[in-house]
Formats: sequence, structure tokens, C-alpha cells
Amino acid sequence: LEEMLESGNPAIFTSGIIDSQISKQALSEIEGRHKDIVRLESSIKELHDMFMDIAMLVENQGEMLDNIELNVMHTVDHVEKAREETKRAVKYQGQARKKLIIIIVVVVVLLGILALIIGLSVGLK
Repeated sequence: LEEMLESGNPAIFTSGIIDSQISKQALSEIEGRHKDIVRLESSIKELHDMFMDIAMLVENQGEMLDNIELNVMHTVDHVEKAREETKRAVKYQGQARKKLIIIIVVVVVLLGILALIIGLSVGLK
């Protein structure tokens, strides 16, 4: 202000005001950039958390896939055992049917012999 009064040049005062306006504008831009950087940092942290969650899910699903694969292998073994047991059951069923037929034939023959003996003993009296 003294310089302006001494020189009589009001441009000195206005240049100070202009410098002040430029400084305010620069400060405003810096604050805006700072806010943008803070938002970017927050977004990066959020993205990092998402990647960590995805990594955990992938690991868990990998374990599930391993369990599914193991169960499929066990299922193949069980199916093969069931196939073998079914073949044995069919064989045993055939053998049981043959034995039943033999028993029925033996019983019929014994009943025939018994009837013949009874018939002969009644006929001789």
C-alpha cells in the first residue's frame, strides 16, 4: 500500500490482488486433486479387498472341486462293487432255484414211495 502511494501506481495493488486470486485458484485445484487422490486411494483399497475375497472364494471352490472329484472316484468303485455283488446274487439265486427244484423232486419221489408202501401194505391185508 505504501509503495502504491509513493509511486502513485495503482497497478501494484491490483497485481497483488491478482496474485492472491491465482494463489486461491491454485489452492482450490490442489485441494480438488487431493480429494481425487483420497477417493482413488479408497477405491484401490476396496479393489484390493475384492481381490482378496475372490482369492478366498477360488480357494474354497478348489477344495470343493477336490471333494467332488474324490466322491466321483469313490462312486466308480462303489458301482463296480455293486455290479460284482449283483452278478453273485444272480448266481446264488439260480443255485437256490435248482436246489428248490431238487428238494421238490425228492419230496415227490419220497411221497410216491410212501404212497406205494402204504398202498401195498393195505393191499396185502
